[in-house]
Amino acid sequence: MPRYKLTIEYDGTNFVGWQRQDNGVSIQQSIEEAISKFCPTEVFAYGAGRTDAGVHAIGQVAHIDIKEFPTNVVQNAINAHLRPLPISIVKAERVEDSFHSRFSAVSRSYLYRIKNRWAPLALDKNRVWWIPVDLDAEAMADAAEVLLGVHDFSTFRATRCQAKSAIKTLDMLKVERCGDEIHIKAHAKSFLHHQVRNIVGSLKQVGVGKWSKADLKKALEACDRKAGGQTAPACGLYLTDVGY
Repeated sequence: MPRYKLTIEYDGTNFVGWQRQDNGVSIQQSIEEAISKFCPTEVFAYGAGRTDAGVHAIGQVAHIDIKEFPTNVVQNAINAHLRPLPISIVKAERVEDSFHSRFSAVSRSYLYRIKNRWAPLALDKNRVWWIPVDLDAEAMADAAEVLLGVHDFSTFRATRCQAKSAIKTLDMLKVERCGDEIHIKAHAKSFLHHQVRNIVGSLKQVGVGKWSKADLKKALEACDRKAGGQTAPACGLYLTDVGY
């Protein structure tokens, strides 16, 4: 059967994450059920990354194998059956049978949003991490440089991470203030479970003045999750792009 690549946007607030689970509704399950309503066949949506509960995406990628349809029909039909869920197929493309959303990927990019102001959230609840204490974004950006390159990222790895190795290459880690928000952008071939959120939690320690750049480096070199900062909330994290 033909293979289609789907680029997907979603608000992960009320989902258990991308992957099907027994304890609630997932993004993957919702998409598969939507497809089955216009194409009655067993279908599996292979995602490029297994985002956690509460994590959002503007550039998640999945592939599906279904019978022949024009790409606009695939996109519109899935979206029609996803309503009113906050999931949208923003693009559908025909691809070669050798394409695999996960294994063909050469990079993944994430954005973490921190709302850094005293006033509580009115519009961005569940979409940012609200920190009502002044953060030094410049100090955070400077400290982030020690995490670039090839390292053992055990300090920033979830205890239940299933990756065979904690050695990863972090190609980009950028911190910048955008008005009352601080944006942390990360780019790598792949990430450990909770790696970005644990890095953000540690950078917050720098931002509030509790850690220096040297402290962050020391935490990295400890290769021990207990040496790192808190795990930042899922609500501020966005999967923005998957490169092929």
